[in-house]
Amino acid sequence: MNKLQSQVLGYPRMGEKRQLKKALELYWKDSCGSSKDALVACAAEIKKTNWQAQKCAGLSYVTVNDFSYYDQVLDTSLLLNIIPDRFAGHKETGVFNSESYFSLLFAIARGSREDTCGCGSQKGTASEMTKWFDTNYHYIVPEFSAQSLAGAKLKPSKLLAELNEAQNSGVKAKPVVIGPVTYVRLGKSSLEKKLVFDKILPLYLELLQTLSSKVELVQFDEPIFALDLTDEEKEQLKQAYGAIAAEAKRVGIKIQVCNYFGSLGANFDLYSSLPVDVLHFDLVRGNEDVSRICKVKVPQVSLGLVNGRNIWINDLESSVKIAKKVVAELGADRVIIASSCSLLHSPVTLRHENKLEPWLKEWLAFAEEKLLEIEVIANAAGGSTEKDAQIKHNKEVLSKRASSERVHNRETKERLAGITPEMFDRKSPFVERIEIQREKLGYPLFPTTTIGSFPQTSEIRSLRVKLKAGELTAEQYDAALMEETKKCIAWQEDVGLDVLVHGEYERNDMVEYFGELLNGFAFTKNGWVQSYGSRCVKPPIIFGDVSRTSPMTVGWSSYAQGLTAKPMKGMLTGPITILQWSFVREDISRKDVSYQIALALRDEVVDLADAGLKAIQIDEPALREGLPLRSSEWNEYLDWSVKAFRLSASGISDDVQIHTHMCYCEFNDIIDSIAALDADVISIEASRSNMELLQAFVDFKYPNDVGPGIYDIHSPRVPEKDEMVALAEKACEVLNPAQIWINPDCGLKTRGWPEVKESLLNLVAVAKELRGKYQK
Repeated sequence: MNKLQSQVLGYPRMGEKRQLKKALELYWKDSCGSSKDALVACAAEIKKTNWQAQKCAGLSYVTVNDFSYYDQVLDTSLLLNIIPDRFAGHKETGVFNSESYFSLLFAIARGSREDTCGCGSQKGTASEMTKWFDTNYHYIVPEFSAQSLAGAKLKPSKLLAELNEAQNSGVKAKPVVIGPVTYVRLGKSSLEKKLVFDKILPLYLELLQTLSSKVELVQFDEPIFALDLTDEEKEQLKQAYGAIAAEAKRVGIKIQVCNYFGSLGANFDLYSSLPVDVLHFDLVRGNEDVSRICKVKVPQVSLGLVNGRNIWINDLESSVKIAKKVVAELGADRVIIASSCSLLHSPVTLRHENKLEPWLKEWLAFAEEKLLEIEVIANAAGGSTEKDAQIKHNKEVLSKRASSERVHNRETKERLAGITPEMFDRKSPFVERIEIQREKLGYPLFPTTTIGSFPQTSEIRSLRVKLKAGELTAEQYDAALMEETKKCIAWQEDVGLDVLVHGEYERNDMVEYFGELLNGFAFTKNGWVQSYGSRCVKPPIIFGDVSRTSPMTVGWSSYAQGLTAKPMKGMLTGPITILQWSFVREDISRKDVSYQIALALRDEVVDLADAGLKAIQIDEPALREGLPLRSSEWNEYLDWSVKAFRLSASGISDDVQIHTHMCYCEFNDIIDSIAALDADVISIEASRSNMELLQAFVDFKYPNDVGPGIYDIHSPRVPEKDEMVALAEKACEVLNPAQIWINPDCGLKTRGWPEVKESLLNLVAVAKELRGKYQK
């Protein structure tokens, strides 16, 4: 018997060593002809490498149109020419890789100083950005209005250009497009969503006409099936794929629909009844009943057996058994072996990870290695014995890992078992604590602060490179960073900020920094994963029980506090964010891993308080991200995630103020749980939504202090003072001025000093103006 057909749903696009990131940032810095040409050439090389990797691994289909210069949802908006009203004046030729194409793409994603439509206060503000389902990837939110829909028309130049590139490189290409119902769900609209759907569905049919005779199979991603669907969405899915299937049959193209990130649940019957050629099932996150899959009538099923979101090796023997069961019921010609979702969420390759311990490296599979796992499963499930030795070795490795002393720590397990209910609570309620804290910290009405990090300049990054290369001693490195910290604090004092931060110059990443100082973590050299745009993260690997050996931040925080009489915030990353932004072991529950991390952070919080820090920020931007996609599973997750935060924060006296920070998520769903964190101050992203996200706090009557961000740090533009005053005034209309802090949306690490200084000067001026108006 021949091997089964195989595919992946998408592939990483930053390059093995973040080549695209570097090319993008060079272009943004100096968008001249040469930098644009270099960007296009870099992209072409990455795409070609990705396609050849899939071809060489023996995949039946090679995925195209999964590459993006910024975000695949934004690419879909440009494909459909749905342009936010304030960018309607941008002259875009529709020619992929043209200057006008890039100008529009990056204006929507990053903002523009141009007021192309006379929108006044909005000017060229970037579109909102939020999390892609429950991942750490951020997408650009589509904006639907009467004007943006009026201009909707198919502009397939990007897709067609990449398809042509791929076919010229000799691969069997399968274009991927975000499905119409998921796309509509992801957007924000001033219109009824049905009007949006009715407008764009004909464009999807036109796309099939355009692809006629060019491809055999088109992949439509509809991860909306992993969510709780409305009746309207169910009807739209039936209508969409009835029409798409009919048009595809007419033009001679096969259609594949993909669900991923979760189980189909109650949507199984609707999904399995779609009149398409291939249905994809996520058997990693979805945990679908295989016996039900065996009964579907669709011509082919795609089995997502290889995890696209984690980096552990596949249990090949188990996957082959599942695949063989489906083959026995449906026949080999009806089964495709696949990744569970796009490999966008995995690092590219293990080939460059020479510093990983051999025992750990043997436990891991990145995107390139996952291609080979798919082929092993496809071969073995098809009846071949060619890969039997690999399956046997895989089983031995898994057995050794399960019993490894590197994974299990007795003291950590005992401490976890010893947690008591009292460890989750502060000593007094917020209304009592806040009065003590205001007197102790001595800040005014509308206190100003920043979220934590300040610009990491090329000079600072070069210091880190020199340290790793042995060109600087640890003492020389620390001395240089101490000088930078000193200058940062002096500048904050001069500009008039009220609660200061030390700038975090010693930190590479908000999760990696802590993971390097905790037991149970490991780190890669090039394990980068795209977060948004050119922003990449290198998630730590949690392979074993977590514990803290010694203080992690006390030295730097104590040094910084000693430089100023103003309150200095100690800066920590919260247990849920460390969990969510790491590759996490799968042999124990995520709850237990989060509690292990929380216990380590609890020790750090106590040590910071003992060292004299009167404000400690425990960031939890990933709390909403971890929320299960099904509402029926929310309560369990929110219960233990809130407890993990409280466990980390509750070991100190009432006069120590606990801050937290969240960004780029919908707060409405979890506002009661955010309140249950019992943080004294929460800062949130609010500027891109024009304070719309603040409404959740208003409706809930949030009792604690709130810092709604009035400065969008993810855009290079400097917000004018009046702009920020308008946002702050919106907050004052719905919140008690006494509970409002003035701050940016997020940390300033990725920004440049000139724009940061100008923006923060404006921000402090805003606070002063508000004090003059609201001071009793």
